[in-house]
Amino acid sequence: MIDEDGAPAERVLAEILELRALDRPTHGGRLFAYVYDPAVPGLDELAAAAHAGSAHVNGLDPTAFPSLLAMENALVGAAARLLGGGPGTTAAEVVGSVTSGGTESLILAVKAARDARPELTAPRIVVPASGHAAFAKAAHLLGVTLDTVPVDPKTLRPAAADVAAAIRPETVLVACSAPSYAHGVIDPVAEIAAAAAAAGVRCHVDACFGGWTLPYLRRLGAPVPPFDFAVDGVTSISVDLHKYAYAPKGVSVLLHRDPALRAPQYFAYADWPGYTMVNPVLASTRSGGPIAAAYATLRHLGDAGYLRLAGLTRDAVAGLADAVRGVAGLRLMAEPESTVVCFTSTDPELDLFVLVDELAARGWHTQPQLSYADLPASVHLTVTASVAPRVAEFGPDLVAAVAAARAAGPVRLPDELRALATALTPDALTPDLVAGLAAGLGLGAGSDPAPTGGGALPERMALVNALLDAAPPALRERLLVEFVSLLQRPTY
Repeated sequence: MIDEDGAPAERVLAEILELRALDRPTHGGRLFAYVYDPAVPGLDELAAAAHAGSAHVNGLDPTAFPSLLAMENALVGAAARLLGGGPGTTAAEVVGSVTSGGTESLILAVKAARDARPELTAPRIVVPASGHAAFAKAAHLLGVTLDTVPVDPKTLRPAAADVAAAIRPETVLVACSAPSYAHGVIDPVAEIAAAAAAAGVRCHVDACFGGWTLPYLRRLGAPVPPFDFAVDGVTSISVDLHKYAYAPKGVSVLLHRDPALRAPQYFAYADWPGYTMVNPVLASTRSGGPIAAAYATLRHLGDAGYLRLAGLTRDAVAGLADAVRGVAGLRLMAEPESTVVCFTSTDPELDLFVLVDELAARGWHTQPQLSYADLPASVHLTVTASVAPRVAEFGPDLVAAVAAARAAGPVRLPDELRALATALTPDALTPDLVAGLAAGLGLGAGSDPAPTGGGALPERMALVNALLDAAPPALRERLLVEFVSLLQRPTY
């Protein structure tokens, strides 16, 4: 990989373009997950130029690089104004930090809440089952117990009374979503925040996913309930700029209602002979590239631009939901209220995982979601402004994909695989067993090598998803860890 004398720049760039050709398309409105495309001409070039101009600037020391401090403060200010930090709200002095993404923002929200209660030896957080998995990651990394509250299988929301009942003396944080990632619904934030405040506990609103768009949807007439700092009891909010602010990866903002709430988020260390370390976020060294790219994006699009993009997204959501309603055997998991269309199958002969493969064969890349508790498997569509011109194409392709999925029939797991998925415990997985499962599914070492050096993925994933869906969550986690480990092998 590393040539003795180095490789010409042209060849290196050609190799990268060749590798990029393996990826899902990030533009064009046919990828319903992972990327956020506004389809604004020239925006990519602007963001790339801004990123390049600050890529080698280090956010570790704002006294050395005040440009990053100025841009970070501007991003935090924009998020604070949008989410209730301006005049007329209950927010006294909203402050915040720019992070690398929603996961880091949530980890820091949990850290700030934990470190604000140093007297507790066994801190806990209360999170709806629909809360983002990053809360579980935060709990794992920070030594905090995660108490999950079930969601109603019809409303897909937690009951505020159940959240209140889950709060204990050791609880340091209560969380809710606006909206939830899986289904795009907004939790009862006002009621949950009131329950947290009554118990003297912080309340974090995870608005990472669609929180940037909700205020604009409200301005366009959507009945968006209160979810930001205008709600008494909300102490912190996270919102990702690399989602519906349409900045490049990875930039998120974590806001706190006042500086005292943010203070435990910092890490400082002076008991060594080097420089005194002071970090507002998890990383020390931070490239200025993403911050500058986000700054350029927000400055260029402006308030009117975001309002226009929210309108396009709203119309696309409505069109996609209509397409789903028009197909027998499918139903919406919830009436869309943000930027998500999520649907499931009501027909045992219409396998959602086969349908996902059929949509992919037609150029539509959706996100399958496995069954959980009383919730069925579903298909998730993250809708962006770039989807709007494609909506008319989706309906006929969905009809054709459903017909093909019905003709193919549901995936039938071999009896031995189903038995393993339902009977195995994570500890019982041996390397040989994992290798055998992977080979049977077309993953890892048993596959033809991929250009990236790992094993190739099968063209169709229905069998893999069916196996994972049959397994309980703990086994799913272990299987996915092992499968991904097989794919991630070095090249030499």
